[in-house]
Amino acid sequence: MFSQTRLTQLLGIEKPIISGGMIWCSGYKLAAAVSNAGGLGLIGCGSMHPEVFRQHIQKCKQATNKPFGVNISLLYPQVDEVINIALDEQVPIIVTSAGNPSLWTSKLKEAGCKVLHVVSSTKFAKKAEVAGVDAVIAEGYEAGGHNGRDETSTLALIQGVTQEVKCPVVAAGGFGTGRSILAALALGAEGVQIGTLFALSQESSAHDNFKKVCTEATEGQTTIILKPLVPTRLIANDFAKRALECELQGGTKEELTELLGKGRAKMGIFEGNLSEGELEIGQICSIVNTVKPVAEIIQALEEDYSKACERIANLTKCAAK
Repeated sequence: MFSQTRLTQLLGIEKPIISGGMIWCSGYKLAAAVSNAGGLGLIGCGSMHPEVFRQHIQKCKQATNKPFGVNISLLYPQVDEVINIALDEQVPIIVTSAGNPSLWTSKLKEAGCKVLHVVSSTKFAKKAEVAGVDAVIAEGYEAGGHNGRDETSTLALIQGVTQEVKCPVVAAGGFGTGRSILAALALGAEGVQIGTLFALSQESSAHDNFKKVCTEATEGQTTIILKPLVPTRLIANDFAKRALECELQGGTKEELTELLGKGRAKMGIFEGNLSEGELEIGQICSIVNTVKPVAEIIQALEEDYSKACERIANLTKCAAK
């Protein structure tokens, strides 16, 4: 059994696991499946028009009676509209990212929402706490998709953040086993956010081609590109190689923006174009070999967590002798 933490108490969930709000993966089916399995499922609005976002919230309400939330990038072009939709639909938990949490946290909390904010550094974790968030999600450089510029690994980041903030800390980036969840708790986190495992689940809305190439990936097949724009971790395909070559040759932001174009992530993740799309995924995909239902994934995580707890307990007994 997973340990209960301040995070599980805060969110009213059974297991200290949050699903990432991943573009083109995190629709209502994935969010409801994670919530039904005892975690907190998130609908990611980044790849949705406002009214589609509303529809997914409404469908999620029908698919689960457990707590669920939404992930809203504060850089979303119509952020006012999607936040008002979330409030209108009485979504209980809102995760914000990629922007200044002080702009929206007070309004969200006044409406009765629990608010979490994604950060990539201790500096921004402290600012998020000052802004009044209920918890911070500290995401390390192992994570897929858009990444922090400091290149801080999850191991180092969690130790730094938990020393500097008093609110619950959620560890993100590189979690694919129950023993890694135990490690996060040992470092002071109160739970984990998992992206890659759920992006490659049956309930994910990602294309089967995307899931196949990611489950076949080995160590070293993800790379970080587009650092002058937004550092992004993905599978190193033809597009990624061209973008990296452009960077190495001193390409400007304008040149990289033109190369990136529009809809690359949709092309890769949702439409399954393995050559020209952005195949955003975390490093931990190298240990994911099959596509499974969310319920099986979380059950396997819990079983591995229990085994790890037993192992640590035995080590502690040996040390005491």
